[in-house]
Amino acid sequence: MMIYPEGYQPKLSRRGTQRAIKTVKDTFQVKLAAALNLDRVTAPIMVTKASGINDDLNGVERKVHFTMKNIDGEAEVVQSLAKWKRLALYRYGYKADEGIYTDMNAIRRDDDADNLHSLFVDQWDWCRVITPAERNEAFLREIVQKIVNAIYETNETVKEKYPTLGFCMTKEVYFITTQELEDRYPNLSPKERENAVVKAHRTVFIEQIGGKLKSGQKHDGRAPDYDDWSLNGDIMFWDDLLDCAVEISSMGIRVDAESLHRQLAEEGCTEREAFPFHQSILDGTLPLTIGGGIGQSRLCMLLLQKAHIGEVQCAVWSDAMREECLAHGISLL
Repeated sequence: MMIYPEGYQPKLSRRGTQRAIKTVKDTFQVKLAAALNLDRVTAPIMVTKASGINDDLNGVERKVHFTMKNIDGEAEVVQSLAKWKRLALYRYGYKADEGIYTDMNAIRRDDDADNLHSLFVDQWDWCRVITPAERNEAFLREIVQKIVNAIYETNETVKEKYPTLGFCMTKEVYFITTQELEDRYPNLSPKERENAVVKAHRTVFIEQIGGKLKSGQKHDGRAPDYDDWSLNGDIMFWDDLLDCAVEISSMGIRVDAESLHRQLAEEGCTEREAFPFHQSILDGTLPLTIGGGIGQSRLCMLLLQKAHIGEVQCAVWSDAMREECLAHGISLL
């Protein structure tokens, strides 16, 4: 559902916005890399279907796929690089507490376009090797706080350079599990629960997404073969302009052999264990990792106080949406 803030006027011109986007991206990626000890690497926009390394998201989204002239089989445009990054860490020889990040561009054809969603997705995808002793909630929360610190410092840089801007965020993260949310707000939908807790605390990490809650329902869907559902979550901020919670990052400690087998069985897709990627986790070839994606356009939206993601990225929008947005002071790129 579209949100049109009353009396909305962008605080930066189109040209000024482009410059500010560069400030946000240049600043944040440097701070993220320093905080998590990450190297920047190049990444694919397509993978082969047979590899099994494309992200299945909630398991229902249709991938963009095509045949190739001189290569057998089909290729798929990536939906994210959740699995590819783990392979890259192994192939490139990264050790514990070292990692990578990359600019990930994807097409998600089944997303519903609105203020926060586009068919085009741009993220900083990152991943880092961890030790068995770091596969725990305390370490996950430590990494979450480091990412939020990097966002906070980026916001301070943006406000200093562009005095008309002033995104208000809390540096301290409030941690809560999806079951705790359901227990606290049993009569609300998952999205309503998110809005309630993020409005109260402004910076929140909602943990343990993917498995069923006591009610028998899921808070949200997650593919069973990259995050460990007991050690993952979403970083969310409160957006005063849109008056709603905004997810900036989906992340978590990745599956080991035990959690991969358990989650595939729970979702009824154990046939995936035959894929080379999954075999490499089950036999211990691939390293233990933590990783996630951080939305580039969403972060720019928040820090530059924009009402629509189309104000900070070039994508495809319906004529009706363009006209309606323009009537409410929102000029899409």
